[in-house]
Amino acid sequence: MPYVNALSISWPALPFALADDKTQVMADFVPPTDAELVTATLAGDDDAFAEIVARHKRRVFGTAARFARDDHQLDDIAQDVFVRAFRHLGKFRGDAPFEHWLARITVSACYDFLRKERRVREQVSLDAHDFDLRDTTMDAALAAGRARELLEFAMRRLTEEERLIITLAELEERPMREIAELTGWSETNVKVRAFRARQNLKKILEATNEE
Repeated sequence: MPYVNALSISWPALPFALADDKTQVMADFVPPTDAELVTATLAGDDDAFAEIVARHKRRVFGTAARFARDDHQLDDIAQDVFVRAFRHLGKFRGDAPFEHWLARITVSACYDFLRKERRVREQVSLDAHDFDLRDTTMDAALAAGRARELLEFAMRRLTEEERLIITLAELEERPMREIAELTGWSETNVKVRAFRARQNLKKILEATNEE
C-alpha cells in the first residue's frame, strides 16, 4: 500500500455512473456510499480508498488532535488509523455505519499512541513548567489563561486509560454507551473508569495548585 499522508491527501472525485434519468444533467452525480467504496477498494480500486480517506479524515483528525501534541504526532496517528483501516477493511460487515467502525479504529490507535508515548517519555517535573502559581488561586490561574497548561500537565500525569476516558467523556462529551462501543468496555466499566479518572484528575489539579 502506498504511503497515505492524511494531512495533505487530496484526490480527484471519482467518476460515477449517472442515474437512469434522461432529464438529469451531467452535474447531478450520486456519491457512492461508504459500503460501496469499501467494496471497490477490496476489488483493487485505490481511488476508492482515497475517497474514503478524504471523506473521513476530518473526523479522524478531530479525535486524534485531542491526544497529539504537535502536527507530527497528529499525522502519525492519522496515518496509523488509515493504514489499520486499509488492512482490516475486509472485516467491515456493514452492520453498523462505516464511520462508527472507523471511530473504533481511531480510538484504538489513540490508545496505543498514549501507551507508546508513556513508555518512551520521561516524567516531566512541575519545575519544567512556568506556572507561577505560588501566590495565586485556581480562579486566578484560569483568569490568567493558564487553565489549558494546567490541564495538559495534569492529563500527562494520568494513566493512558484515564486520559482516554477523560478525553472521550469530558473533552468530546461522548455518551457512556458510545464510549463503551468504541473501547469494547462494558458501559458499567466505562462509568467506573470515568469516575475514577475524574477523581484522580481532580487530585492532581488540587495538588498542583497547592504547590
